[in-house]
Amino acid sequence: MSSPSAVVADPSSRLAATLLSLLRVIVGFLFICHGASKLFGVLGGSMGSGRIAATGSLLWVSGIIELVGGTLLLLGLLTRIAGFIMSGEMAVAYFLRHLPRGPWPLTNRGELAVVYCFLLLYLAAAGPGPVALDAWRAKRSRR
Repeated sequence: MSSPSAVVADPSSRLAATLLSLLRVIVGFLFICHGASKLFGVLGGSMGSGRIAATGSLLWVSGIIELVGGTLLLLGLLTRIAGFIMSGEMAVAYFLRHLPRGPWPLTNRGELAVVYCFLLLYLAAAGPGPVALDAWRAKRSRR
């Protein structure tokens, strides 16, 4: 069985692999935005407050994970590791921030954290796709 990031002759497989890369880039970009808002106060600031997260706080740590991890995802570098760590961050966000408001993601406003958690877990398992620095490094090391 071939990996989703392998480019093969079947056009539908190539399309799926390319879409995997596109998915990774979009998720990476969105996480860069989340991290930048927490760390630099841009795009509405930390949690929409217009301010930056307090240095050393849990929000600040999540901002670091989101900015660095999002950049790694965007580039397709260390994708599996970054995706796994970020998936864990989203699980922690759900359990600490949303679950205390109630058990259902729709009512506790945690559906985005749940979707990101499993999307990032998928990226950690599937890899970066063919358009990624990880794929380029793998090709280069085979030569």
